Amino acid sequence: MLAAGLMLGGQAVGVAAADAAERRTYEGEIDGAKYKVVVPERWNRTLVLYSHGYYPEGFPVPGGGIALSNHPETAEWLLDHGYALAASEYKGKYGYTVEPALTDQIALLDWFGENVAKPRRTVATGQSMGGIVATLLAERNPGRFAGVVDICAAFDFSGYMNVALDLNFAVKTLLAPGQDIDLVHPKDPQASAQALSNAIDEALKTRKGRARLALVGSLGNIPAWYSTYDRKPTKLAEQIRQQATWVQGAYTLGNGPIGRADIERRAGGNPSWNVGVDYGRQLARSGQKALVAKAYRAARLSVKDDLKRLAGAPRIAADPGAVPYLFRYGVARGTTPAPVLTIHNTGDGGAPEYGQRWYAEQVKRHGDPAKLRQTFVDRGSHCAFTAAEEVVTMRNLIERLDTGKWPDLSPKRLNRAASTFPRPYQIPIDFLTGQEKVVKPAFTTYSPGFPLRSSR
Repeated sequence: MLAAGLMLGGQAVGVAAADAAERRTYEGEIDGAKYKVVVPERWNRTLVLYSHGYYPEGFPVPGGGIALSNHPETAEWLLDHGYALAASEYKGKYGYTVEPALTDQIALLDWFGENVAKPRRTVATGQSMGGIVATLLAERNPGRFAGVVDICAAFDFSGYMNVALDLNFAVKTLLAPGQDIDLVHPKDPQASAQALSNAIDEALKTRKGRARLALVGSLGNIPAWYSTYDRKPTKLAEQIRQQATWVQGAYTLGNGPIGRADIERRAGGNPSWNVGVDYGRQLARSGQKALVAKAYRAARLSVKDDLKRLAGAPRIAADPGAVPYLFRYGVARGTTPAPVLTIHNTGDGGAPEYGQRWYAEQVKRHGDPAKLRQTFVDRGSHCAFTAAEEVVTMRNLIERLDTGKWPDLSPKRLNRAASTFPRPYQIPIDFLTGQEKVVKPAFTTYSPGFPLRSSR
């Protein structure tokens, strides 16, 4: 059963309701942000505070309520093993809600201590955009969090939005020249996004178009692998199609003109720029440059000519007053006041895996590398983990907190541990197609690529 909320001076205090398993569930609202808390009968005094990812306007939230974990079975396992769970929906719920999330999650943590009990320790965890929320919560509230589990986290949203600008700039310049498309300050975000998307669809029909799409994707080091269940494609046309699907879905229709309009509203202007960017240099540094060379040979095109077109196109400057917003509400410092364990897909093009390398570099500069461990799952898609893989990750962070030492995080040990879970725990989240199939645990040794447009 769900709890009703009682308003007290702008704060809704959840009234506990017990379910069949004697769990206490609280739901209410704090300063306009809805929340959900579930406490098991035999609570082990550890609270897991979950931060949800980016919800586009109107996005049908999986399960229809306030998520307590990336994978529903992960939440069930944690509750069954004594962990209390809490999550705020954040004020506004949709769009780039990092700023309200940082306030609303701390308000919920305070509420929990005052109305349920003070936890012995709190673990921050979050998925995708929620990963930067969890990381910033720990960095900016030292002593409040014992550890962090980052799930498919994006650690550098300033750099991420510059990548989105680069990709859409290249699509407009190479595939939709002369069209009235606003990349920043969009007058009609939907129309501009659709025009870019249509240009991608048309380009996929020809070898020349596909070659230019490969160049577009390379400028963001976007992987040519989109599928949760299929292995990496080997045929050129399919590689480009899957890479272009990332560009179209995540960067054109997602964080293209529509997503950018939301961020510009919050930031007070455009926080992204490509003034002074050398796209030839970005291609030379990209992990996708071999794909570009192959595609241009097949199309009998000159990549140098297209790079000249990009170099000659008018550039876009940021609004200086808007730039600090994404640094404050979207860029990790890497200070690691508490241990951090990450899990990321090797084929993630939505929050590209090179962000893991960038975050590790920040930790070397500003934090303690001994407090950071990073794991990778060899699978395409974004946040495509099984509950077994997520639970094993959480258990390893808890072991680090209990013992002061990191356990063995070798892929062999992690896969062996994940394989012991029953069938429902072996189905990955597949946000992209919604399919549900059993897979084998896929932790792997992996060295991420290099960011091409990092914020620092």
